[in-house]
Amino acid sequence: MARPTEIKLHQKSRVLELSFDDGFSCNLSCEYLRVHSPSAEVQGHGPGQQVLQIGKERVGIEKLEPAGNYAIKIHFDDGHNTGIFTWPYLYELGQSYESNWKAYLDALEAAGHKHEGTQG
Repeated sequence: MARPTEIKLHQKSRVLELSFDDGFSCNLSCEYLRVHSPSAEVQGHGPGQQVLQIGKERVGIEKLEPAGNYAIKIHFDDGHNTGIFTWPYLYELGQSYESNWKAYLDALEAAGHKHEGTQG
């Protein structure tokens, strides 16, 4: 299991920069992290119960809080703070960024919502 060696929050650009001990690194936008929060509020309580997050284009991160030595809790500026982002989940979000982002934009469009940002 890869573990982060560096976690940097860039508040102005609203990006979380992650570097892992296997050499993988990624930049994840606050919006991307917010709409993929592992919380029950976003993921639901079982398969197929995900809740599409709308209007999160300008969400930011207020603070990052360690959760043991296996995860971080992200406090978003829209009040959401219940997701625990484990190292494997963050790694997977980075690895699957392109396909996850496209699926999110497609889901917004299918639900009749226009994305107001440029890139997540």
